[in-house]
Parts: sequence; structure tokens; C-alpha cells
Amino acid sequence: MLRLPVYMDNHATTACDPRVLEAMLPFFTTQYGNAASRNHVFGWKAEQAVTEAREQVARAIGASPAEIVFTSGATESDNLMLKGAARYYRDRGDHVVTLATEHKAVLDSVHALESEGFRVTVLPVEPDGLVDLDRLEAAIDARTTVVSVMWANNEIGTIQPIAAIGRIARSKGALFAVDAAQAVGKLEVDVEAAQVDLLALSGHKLYGPKGVGALFVRRRPKVRLVPLFDGGGHEKGLRSGTLDVTGIVGLGAACALATLEQAIEAERLATLRDRLHERIATRLAGVHVNGTMARGLRLPGNLNLSFDGVEGEALLLALRDVAVSSGSACSSASIEPSHVIRALGVGPDRAHASIRFGLGRFNTAEEVDFVADQVTSTVTKLRELATAEGGLKRESAGAVRLRDR
Repeated sequence: MLRLPVYMDNHATTACDPRVLEAMLPFFTTQYGNAASRNHVFGWKAEQAVTEAREQVARAIGASPAEIVFTSGATESDNLMLKGAARYYRDRGDHVVTLATEHKAVLDSVHALESEGFRVTVLPVEPDGLVDLDRLEAAIDARTTVVSVMWANNEIGTIQPIAAIGRIARSKGALFAVDAAQAVGKLEVDVEAAQVDLLALSGHKLYGPKGVGALFVRRRPKVRLVPLFDGGGHEKGLRSGTLDVTGIVGLGAACALATLEQAIEAERLATLRDRLHERIATRLAGVHVNGTMARGLRLPGNLNLSFDGVEGEALLLALRDVAVSSGSACSSASIEPSHVIRALGVGPDRAHASIRFGLGRFNTAEEVDFVADQVTSTVTKLRELATAEGGLKRESAGAVRLRDR
């Protein structure tokens, strides 16, 4: 049975998997100890739970447990890895390289570093959203300390050639920092194989709870960071504050499930995504894919489309039974097109008309068909209204010209 509204905004956040919630529940009530309390059983059980979760997170990305630092989410992890590394290695260099399509947590962090006197290079991407590796390599100079490239884009789903970028950064002596909030749990992530030095992830992007995340910090060769704040020396001094044991348990459980189910889930989501695209594109003209549709170069559950003659915000408002998101972001009273879509080189009209569909673990083929039908009928109606309004404006303008004569 189809349940409305249909949720297809899984890049914004995911539902907490019931199996994850089940693992978390005891730590809300009976096992509520502080993991830093070492003199009684409540603290011991909490510490043991954190240790297990650290192992689960590490296993999901090919790291060792000692390399995992728990945070409040990927935004904090991005800030810690970029600001922490740039500041620690400032005597070695003052240059950071990143891409124009990065998440705002990365772009705002590097611009904050710029205000401290660091040099920042923000590279463009190709029309498919991928970085030109030769241009990236040429941008890294002798004073570059950090190269930051996200594994998979949160808007257009583009998967960057992370292993190739890792080799380039390592050969140039720069640290490689990766925002992998959209990749972990959806793709095979291996920090060793990709030569990643720092990696950010978030629980609520992979069917875990909100408010918890992690940062991978390489031990060999050892990467050092200046912490963002002090107090208590938790997480080896990198992230002070009482650990959110309940959230950490949920993050660990979510990573464990992803490790087991990622490959099968990815294939299922890619099939559903392609079905959604086919059912929309074959029934509507003027539909454009933002980013590449090549298998292996796009997140399996991601589809970002622009519709000629339709404003993305208007389409969102009209799709009352479908939860998706627009490529536009509201700021104060103005609506600016997505910086990611604009970075692909498309015009403002197409950028304003972009819609992101994020399919996830709990979506079904029945929901895909419903959403395709809703999008098709709604776009058709909006275009008809726009045509009618355009005709009225032309008639009105003609009447004014006749009167003036």
C-alpha cells in the first residue's frame, strides 16, 4: 500500500533504521553511564559500547579504530580536519586546494582560513561535475598543505576519482581531506586504498541518528590537528566534550549494517533511480540531467533534473505529496541558484529549475512510479499555466500598443 507523502530527500537526511534504534534504546534508559567514568560498571559498559562502535565505524571505511574521532557530524568533522590541519602545518605551507562543488561546510571553512591569511584555490569542475586531474595537479604547489575533495556530491551525486586524487596529493606532499558524508554506506570506501588522510562522515546520512559523526585521522604517516575547542581532552585531545554514547552506538550500528548491505542496496537503488529517470524523461520534453549518469560515477540513489520552463521552487510547492528538494537555496528574501549546479556551467534558468531526487533504503518501486506520475503531470500543468500567462501578457501588451496609436 502506498503511503503518502513519499519521501525522496535522502541526501538531506535518512530515516533511522529500526535496527539502529533498537541498538540505541538501552543507552537512553538503563545503560546511561558516562564513557569517561572509569570507577563503576555504568561507565565501563558505556566505554565498551563506544569501543565497539569505533570498531564498526573503522571497519566501514577500511581504517583502524584508533584513527576514529567521534564528533557531532560531518560539518564539525569538515571544520576540524580543514582548519585543524591547515593551522597545525602552517609552518610548512599556507595553501589549500578544493573544488567549487564542495559542501558549504568545506567552502565556508576554507574561506574562514582565507581570512586568516591562507591562500585558497577553488577549482572549477567539468560539465559532468568531475574535476580535471591535470588541472588539480597543476594547482598544488610547494606550499600546499591540504587538498580537499568530497567523495560524492550531495546535490548531483557525482563520484570523484578519489584514489587518483589521493595519489596526486601524496606525491605532492599534501594531506588529502575528504568529505564522505554522502559516500559512506552507499559506496565502497577504503581510506587505505584511496590514500585518504582525513575523512568526515555523518550518522544521519546512513540511517543512523542525527547529531553524531566521525572523523578519520590517519596514524601512519601520522596526521596532526589543532583542535577546534578545549576542555577535558576527550578523543585524544582532538574533540573535548562528554561523548554521546547513545548516538555513537547508533552510528556504529548504522555503519555495521552498511558494511553488510551496501553492495546489494546500491544495485537496488540504481535500478530504482534509472526507472524514475526513464519514466519522467520519456514522457516529458525538456528534461536535463545535472551531472553524469554513468554507472560508477554517480551515487546510485541520486537523480538531479532540470525542467525547461519550470521554476524549481514552483514545482516543489506543487508536489504536495512528494518530499524532494530544489537546487536553489533561500537566503533572506532572495533565491539564489545552487552553487553546485552553476559550477557545471549551466545558465541561471536551468539552475533555478533543478530538482534533486534522493532515493533511499525504504523507497519502493511503487513509490517511484507514483513520483514519476506526479512530476510528469505537475510539470505539464505548470508549463500550460506559464504558456497561458505568456499569452495574456502578449495580448495585454498588444492592446496597450493599439491604444497608444
